Amino acid sequence: MPGWLIYNDTDAKQNESFIRWFLDEALMQNVSLHFVRREDLTLGILGNTQTMLLHDRPAVLPDFAVVRTIDPMLSQQLESLGTTVYNPAETAAICNNKALTHFHVSKLGIPSADTIFAAKGSPLPVEAPMPFPFVVKDTGGRGGKQVSLVMDTPSWDSFREQYTSNHDLIFQTAKNIQPGKDVRVFVIGEEIIGAVLRENAHDFRANYKLGGSASWYVLEEHEKKLVHQITSYFRFGMAGIDFLLDEDGGLLFNEIEDVVGSRTLSAVSDINIVRRFITHIKSGNTSI
Repeated sequence: MPGWLIYNDTDAKQNESFIRWFLDEALMQNVSLHFVRREDLTLGILGNTQTMLLHDRPAVLPDFAVVRTIDPMLSQQLESLGTTVYNPAETAAICNNKALTHFHVSKLGIPSADTIFAAKGSPLPVEAPMPFPFVVKDTGGRGGKQVSLVMDTPSWDSFREQYTSNHDLIFQTAKNIQPGKDVRVFVIGEEIIGAVLRENAHDFRANYKLGGSASWYVLEEHEKKLVHQITSYFRFGMAGIDFLLDEDGGLLFNEIEDVVGSRTLSAVSDINIVRRFITHIKSGNTSI
């Protein structure tokens, strides 16, 4: 049975070259992978039965699906119907919520920046929730979006006045942390594929899409152990694990990118992460 590569329409238009790369690599490994638009799928309970339609007809479900859109219900229903999903539904649900991710990673004793959780609908306090400076993040934000740096009382007052998010928030200290700099570690399953140092001299966010630069980062053995603690805890297909840097260059856990891109890794190395991901998928699907 074929596999599915699932994108929503907006993301598909922005990632045409990555999709083509994925399909070509699958073909070279004799994997029957088909691109599927999320908008062409209908899922629900019809006739008291979990049902998935493709183009309004009952779908012949694949052995596996690479879900490149954030859609917890889609991932859960695919798994319930017998399809192996990358990343697994539980992993995606946790890692696409920054508060939940910190909650789970904190169990591992991995260093992280002080973080406070705030539920949606709760009024923001007049007094800042932690000493300045700190960062406010929407728990569902991606790519450096829905992130604000609060430096002092006036900027906190301004943030409170403009705040309109319907999502949960986290507040994260920016004290003693190097601004505009982080390390992204690319993993497949429990294997470390490579790491990249992202830097931005003009923004407190290091994201490559926001004008940052990237360079190869050599992980020390103690840093690899931190990463392996995380990969042993979560079930990953392919993911990016992000760390901030403290003033001494030590790694502080930041977040996990479930639908991770590979622009930075491709820019600083010749690693074909898509080829290695498909090999990983084949190893877990004996019917392919």
